[in-house]
Amino acid sequence: IPLPERKDEILPRAAKHAQGVEAPNEEAWKIRYEKCWLHRRCSSLLHKDTQARQAGQLFSGLLAMNVVFLGCAFISSMIFNRVAITLRDVRIFLSILKILSLCWIIYYLLCTSRKPHAVLYRDSHAGPVWVQGSLVLFGACTILLHVFRIGYIVSHNHCKSQLEILFLCIEIIFICIQTYLLWRHCKDCTQVQHNLTRCGLMLTMATDLLLWLLAVTNDSVHREIESALKGNESSSCTCPNTIACFVFQKGYILLYPFNMEYCLIGSSMLYVMWKNVGRRIPPHHTIHAQPKFKLRGVIYGLVLGISTLFIGICIFMTYQIEATSSAPRQETLVLYYSYYIALLPMMTVGALAGTVIHGLEERELDTLKNPTRSLDMILLMGAALGQIGISYFSIVAIVATNPGDLLNRLILTYAVSLIIQHITQNIFIIEGLHRQPLVEDPDASLAGQEPREDCDPRRVYPLEIRQEIRRVSHAYSHTYGRLNWKRKALKEISIFLILCNIILWIMPTFGMHPAFENGLEKSFYGYSTWFAIVNFGLPLGVFYRMHSVGGLLEVYVSS
Repeated sequence: IPLPERKDEILPRAAKHAQGVEAPNEEAWKIRYEKCWLHRRCSSLLHKDTQARQAGQLFSGLLAMNVVFLGCAFISSMIFNRVAITLRDVRIFLSILKILSLCWIIYYLLCTSRKPHAVLYRDSHAGPVWVQGSLVLFGACTILLHVFRIGYIVSHNHCKSQLEILFLCIEIIFICIQTYLLWRHCKDCTQVQHNLTRCGLMLTMATDLLLWLLAVTNDSVHREIESALKGNESSSCTCPNTIACFVFQKGYILLYPFNMEYCLIGSSMLYVMWKNVGRRIPPHHTIHAQPKFKLRGVIYGLVLGISTLFIGICIFMTYQIEATSSAPRQETLVLYYSYYIALLPMMTVGALAGTVIHGLEERELDTLKNPTRSLDMILLMGAALGQIGISYFSIVAIVATNPGDLLNRLILTYAVSLIIQHITQNIFIIEGLHRQPLVEDPDASLAGQEPREDCDPRRVYPLEIRQEIRRVSHAYSHTYGRLNWKRKALKEISIFLILCNIILWIMPTFGMHPAFENGLEKSFYGYSTWFAIVNFGLPLGVFYRMHSVGGLLEVYVSS
């Protein structure tokens, strides 16, 4: 039957069609046509909404891509031709992007987010506590980094451009306002001004990516840090013989990686916000309350992880004490790599065992669409490429030069072990993130708990149904008890890997960078090339460890 185009045509056409039909029911035909008409209109509106969303995402994505390519062209030109394009030109371009992004962020905070029905839904997966805490921590360290940099420039006013202070002040304002935006609104599913919001988010994300790229490839900063580590600054721009100048210099060197970490975290959170623009979360996608983090019943993994953490801190302090006075001795580097060689295989075995247990479990997979979980997997795989890339470069350099030396053999074993550990840990985390959480109390979940005030009244079932529910509940309890050893094993493995990733995050984050000091790769690839490789992969490696801790926490809680 052809459907009517307008609702007022329903009754006449229904009556006409009902002629000749046995026992016509005009009201039934009317209801049927109303349902068909509403279904058709809803389908049409949904199709138009999907098309508009795809078009908005395409346009804003192209905007970000063009901004990033233009910025890459600026930065590459500065690297290969410092006369035509200087660092000041690049900073001017980035300052323009920061100001434009700030204009949109302020408009979003004061106008868009305050409109009626602007935020009807919030993505509970977006911006978990550990991500927000990391954002604030790295943002505060980045601001402190720029404060040290300003003090350093003021101390070198005879050889440093004072225009850099203006650039740094703009970046401090940008970081403060962007951090507030992501802290307060990272879960928003914005329902108004879709295209403007998408373009603003993509522009801000492109700015963060370019700031990260500049920090990675700025060779002048690398040489400045290297000269400061060796204690032989160039004679043209020496640090005055004052305590403040040395404090500013050391603080800037120590906090330099935090800027890159902040840019990566900010970019990932902005991407999730961009995916959530215009998203409507159906009621059946509502996420139930996750179990709380408890250390109940976890013994072996906790003890082993704490021991590993304590030993790593001792090695880190030994390394730092030697690095402050001179370059680390070979014995210290041997101790460092030996610690990694002992730890990484243990983590690999734990991750493999956890993956096998995931395969033995009878838990359902969580197949709901989730932009945050999809991004988590992409970030885990992408961030792992940083250390994996450095490891492959080290393997080639060692095999091609002198693989027989003790330190080189340790570095080679460390590189191979690191690659395997990254792969196995990623598989374990991704498998765990796709599992439904285990039910703590099957009796309560099946029999029903006391309803809340805002819920419907509890149903009263007949005696037969209540007996069947009780029987199924006891059967589930029996199964749950048999699977308890798997649950405990997953918790032990997860807590051990969490503590291991924490110490592997602490070491490079707070200045332990043996890849700069061992000298083998630097002499093989050349100074500038190796510094670019390390400064590209090292921040990704630090970000990977931090992101792995968050993923392992979710695996632990859901177990």
